[in-house]
Amino acid sequence: MDSSNFAPRVDDIRPFQVMELLRRAREMEAAGRDIIHMEVGEPDFPTPAPIVEAATRFISKGHVHYTPALGLTSLREAIARYYSDRYHIDVNPNRIVITAGASGALLLATAATVRPSGEWLVPDPGYPSNRHLIRAFEGIPIGLPVNAETDFQPTPELIEASWHGQTQGLIVASPSNPTGTVLEPENLKAIHEFTTRKGGNLIVDEIYQGLTYGSRDFTALSCCSHAIIVNSFSKYFGMTGWRLGWLVVPEGTTNAFEKLAQHFFIAPSTVAQYAALAAFTPATQAILEERKQIFSQRRSTLLNGLTSLGIDVPCTPIGAFYAYADVRPLGLDSRAMANHLLEDAGVATTPGLDFGNQDPGRYLRLAYTTDEGRIAEAIERIRGRLF
Repeated sequence: MDSSNFAPRVDDIRPFQVMELLRRAREMEAAGRDIIHMEVGEPDFPTPAPIVEAATRFISKGHVHYTPALGLTSLREAIARYYSDRYHIDVNPNRIVITAGASGALLLATAATVRPSGEWLVPDPGYPSNRHLIRAFEGIPIGLPVNAETDFQPTPELIEASWHGQTQGLIVASPSNPTGTVLEPENLKAIHEFTTRKGGNLIVDEIYQGLTYGSRDFTALSCCSHAIIVNSFSKYFGMTGWRLGWLVVPEGTTNAFEKLAQHFFIAPSTVAQYAALAAFTPATQAILEERKQIFSQRRSTLLNGLTSLGIDVPCTPIGAFYAYADVRPLGLDSRAMANHLLEDAGVATTPGLDFGNQDPGRYLRLAYTTDEGRIAEAIERIRGRLF
């Protein structure tokens, strides 16, 4: 069988540019080069010890079987308590769907809502998988061009102007990838009210929730009762390889997601779910808050370093662990700049080409997911190669 027999939509799915850069970085490391990794959005901290210990205790009993497709009842209840304790929001545990990572959550959300030939609005720049999942279910992603003037976030006015008869829904992210900016609560509330009035769907990606700096931590659940909320144990909780996430779905819709989950996944990882029960303990939360402060320090080191190089970050990242830097004044587009920094300076970054069509050659994403000393070293390597 060759690719000529594949569905045409496959040709519309672009690969991750960053994965090619990561492959090249690994080749260079294997050849003895020292590479500072600032390309992949993965925290460098180990999984918190209480989570690992919980997994070890569970595995030692040997009874590792399927859970319900919606996930462990105890974990769904723990997540509901987390929303109550941290955000003072009451969430019915029956609305919570445990998934195989946030990617699995996005897959379920788009499978449940995207109709063939229906158009979906997605911020550009934004997380690339959103538009590709829409296309995978025969929908049509429409880029919403956002820029520094609106903190790279869509405004209610832009959404209203872009919405028409074929529009089915909208995906937003706060904090966002690649820019680290957030949607202000009043804007998100207005967006939710508009999409509800239009009978459309709203998916809110909150996978970087908890990682905000100098800004109030916020959840769309406080104002978006009809939205589908995506969250993850990967970023704030530091469980990337465990592949565990969750959805909070509108009241009365859980059965639809359960049917899809049964057929797509059978169930999320049992070991990961029992491990995640320890994510909400006081001991783990103390570790995570300490790491959040470290991320904040790293952010300052990176932003100050880029400023010293004359590289502008037009919007200060409020959350996540990224800086979206304008490299146009340096005379190279983002792909050429990323290749140059990798080959000549041993610093791996991500070109804006991964994130959409809005000035992709202008911006470079740098992740502060590495040690503060390594970030400072990266700045000096860049200084030595560019100036």
